[in-house]
Amino acid sequence: MKPLGHLRLGVNIDHVATVRNARGSAYPDPIRAATVAEAAGADGITAHLREDRRHITDTDIEGLMAALTTPLNFEMAATDEMQKIALRHRPHAVCIVPEKREERTTEGGLEVAREENRLAGFIAPLREAGCRVSIFIAADARQIEAAARIGAQVIELHTGAYCDYHAEGHFAERDAELDRLREMAGFAHSLGLEVHAGHGLTYDTVGPVAAIPQVMELNIGHFLIGEAIFRGLGPAITEMRRVMDAARA
Repeated sequence: MKPLGHLRLGVNIDHVATVRNARGSAYPDPIRAATVAEAAGADGITAHLREDRRHITDTDIEGLMAALTTPLNFEMAATDEMQKIALRHRPHAVCIVPEKREERTTEGGLEVAREENRLAGFIAPLREAGCRVSIFIAADARQIEAAARIGAQVIELHTGAYCDYHAEGHFAERDAELDRLREMAGFAHSLGLEVHAGHGLTYDTVGPVAAIPQVMELNIGHFLIGEAIFRGLGPAITEMRRVMDAARA
């Protein structure tokens, strides 16, 4: 069997900012976390600038753009404000995600099919500015087809349901969701889309997703920041890199 290509790891640093903002202090510093992640083997950094600024701030984005040597994946809602910010900074990648003020974190994938015309117009200037546009969606053929039609270059498959089923011990449902992720990764690839995945992945759940041949990048944040409390951020990322590479091989 031919070895699979390198699987990129994007480390989401949002919840370093969550801890900082809990005290209203200057630390822990998300930009320092990003540089530690790079040194530990991250292939990129993900940061979500929410409309309510509950974790990452505008100043953080400016600092990340100045400090990073690896690509920044700028997660954002499809709003005029966020589009203007992205066009000002022109990060390597933008990932369009759904956003609700009452949610604790991003829940579910973006509804692309119902807003196809608006989203096509929204992402066009971002593509023209040189940003790689990704859409965060559920493993659903209808949404994947819509993402391809609006001109997205990448989809990120939402792995949250798969991880939740695993955590709850619902293994039949977990395996069915994993099969769906595999099938939809192949389908997206057939449409010419680059496939990423993320949300809720841990050492226990990352392997089967990392082994999906069409998946080129995983974005992982909350688990790694939590694990950093016990083993340090660099070692936590190094271990995730090891588990991913072993599954990929």
